[in-house]
Amino acid sequence: MSTDAISDVGAPGVSRPIRVLLADDEAMIRSALAALLRLEGDIEVIAECSDGEQAVAAAERLHPDICLLDLEMPGLDGVEVAERLRRTITARCVVVTRHARPGVLRRALTAGVAGFLPKSRDAVEVAAVIRRVAAGARYVDPEIAADALSDERCPLTDRERDVLRVGRQGQTTAQIARELSLAPGTVRNHVSAVLTKLSVSTRQQAVLMALERGWI
Repeated sequence: MSTDAISDVGAPGVSRPIRVLLADDEAMIRSALAALLRLEGDIEVIAECSDGEQAVAAAERLHPDICLLDLEMPGLDGVEVAERLRRTITARCVVVTRHARPGVLRRALTAGVAGFLPKSRDAVEVAAVIRRVAAGARYVDPEIAADALSDERCPLTDRERDVLRVGRQGQTTAQIARELSLAPGTVRNHVSAVLTKLSVSTRQQAVLMALERGWI
């Protein structure tokens, strides 16, 4: 993909650099991308974070213009970081991912993410997306957008997805119930409904399917 396709809606002249927070749990990729972005005269990388919790804390402290977030991070993923930050600061979020599952795009857009692109894009293209998003536009990689149009809809309710999301690390029914302020019996009912809808036999199988399809 050419950078012209990304840059056709460019940012107007700005009086100061675009302040960017970068979060990625892969140190080599994070450091390399930060170094390349720092070569851009209008972009200032103000923080580098290795997980989602660090990203939330740093963003709330530093108030960047753009948060460039890896999707697959320990603890909070990139979309969950965006969801949290939307409630506390005005930074715009761009999510990058190695595995661009179409279902994740719906999650990202619902969370208010303003940019979504694969990690395969080079630093020049990433910088162009940062400028575009900083100017108030949105950017979704065309291939991901095309895949999303043909992707099957999630059959689960919001609460059923909540149960899977909270329990994705193997939490017990009681722990899920406590986290979601539900009765344990209600959690069991939701899990039973999920297993039926997805035609699987265990909660872990349901979690894996939901993660693969970007439903949680």
